[in-house]
Amino acid sequence: MTKLNLQLFAAQEGVTTTASITAQAREIDFVTSFTKSIQPLLDILGISRPIKKANGTTLYKTTASGTLKSGAVGEGEKIPFSEIKAKSEALGPIAISKYAKAVTLEAISANGYDVAVAKCDDEFRTLLANKVTGDFYDFLGTGTLKSEQSTFQMAVSMAIGQVKNKFQQLGRAATGVAVFANTLDVYQYLGSAAITTQSAFGMSYVKDFLGADVMFISSSVPKGKVEATPINNIIMYYVDPADSEFAKAGLAYTTDGDLPIIGFHTEGSYDYAQSESYALMGIKLMAEYVDGISVVTIKPATQAETQAETQPAKSSK
Repeated sequence: MTKLNLQLFAAQEGVTTTASITAQAREIDFVTSFTKSIQPLLDILGISRPIKKANGTTLYKTTASGTLKSGAVGEGEKIPFSEIKAKSEALGPIAISKYAKAVTLEAISANGYDVAVAKCDDEFRTLLANKVTGDFYDFLGTGTLKSEQSTFQMAVSMAIGQVKNKFQQLGRAATGVAVFANTLDVYQYLGSAAITTQSAFGMSYVKDFLGADVMFISSSVPKGKVEATPINNIIMYYVDPADSEFAKAGLAYTTDGDLPIIGFHTEGSYDYAQSESYALMGIKLMAEYVDGISVVTIKPATQAETQAETQPAKSSK
């Protein structure tokens, strides 16, 4: 019986195969779609270029206050220094987070590639985007400009006023104000009226509403809360997954060439007969000045308080 040398029929090492082309196309599509989806949000927030940081860099939130001295200084007199104080508090390091998903051979066989793999990639990308925006909403809740108002409209108005006033005190001009409100609060206020919302990176928003340049509407904002900050107070940091030395260890991730904010790699596992996908991401949306974030609580007035406000004042004799 003639023995065949099976090694002669194996693909040569280093040869690009159909499987590798398909995998690379998936990786490019994943990171490109993620970057394209976040870009409209960055445009709305006026973030022309996110700030790149090394993995493990400590991020800080800042509070600032100051008093401007008189500029009426006589000839030859010493010009007084205006006292400006800035206090930074460490938020912790910005670090790469690691995520993975797998689709089994059985799932691909039962549902087809498009459903089992491609649709799962879409959902994976959505979940990663939700992680970024969810962390941002959590950060907004740490704002230190706090107050209470009796109605939704007053809460929005006061939130805008507080952050504009704060930036004026800092000698900075607010290029616009972004307001963040709970979905149910917004639609309860609207009643039967209708608004046209748009979406960017999974965040629903409406422009020029109730004095806000842009209002984001989300269930991630606690019901009964309205948050706001100047648009130019919002910044984005990121870690470039391709900057690490992972590639030297055989862990190469595909990133977007223009904005490398996420790394993605996919491969087949013969050990488990499944398609495995891995993502690296280190993104932090935050505000530079935490005391430039207003958090207003909606606390409806009691019946007694309402009656007291509507009753005419008694004249003193």
